[in-house]
Amino acid sequence: MGLDKEEAAKVREAFMKHVRKVVPNALLLAVATGLYMITHVFGKISPDGLSTFQIMLSMKAFLGIWLGIRGFNQKFFKINPFVFTSHLFPFASVIIIIILSQMMYI
Repeated sequence: MGLDKEEAAKVREAFMKHVRKVVPNALLLAVATGLYMITHVFGKISPDGLSTFQIMLSMKAFLGIWLGIRGFNQKFFKINPFVFTSHLFPFASVIIIIILSQMMYI
């Protein structure tokens, strides 16, 4: 038996209350550890230029930093994003980061 629309809305809001408390902190921690790790993982740039690994890591870092700045502004300054106001772009960014992570080791 399913929930009616009113009950579903209440359940969704109760769940989102907890998500709003946990996810921003988790994202900020992920960005902070990512910034620390990139200093150890990126490596030296060869005379031939960036390796494929370094290029993909740079793309992941850019998307991660963007997500971190967006999350930091929302969490601490209550500033809503001026650009890409929906959740579609951040969600797509996370998916792209995951795909890049998988491709880095192929």
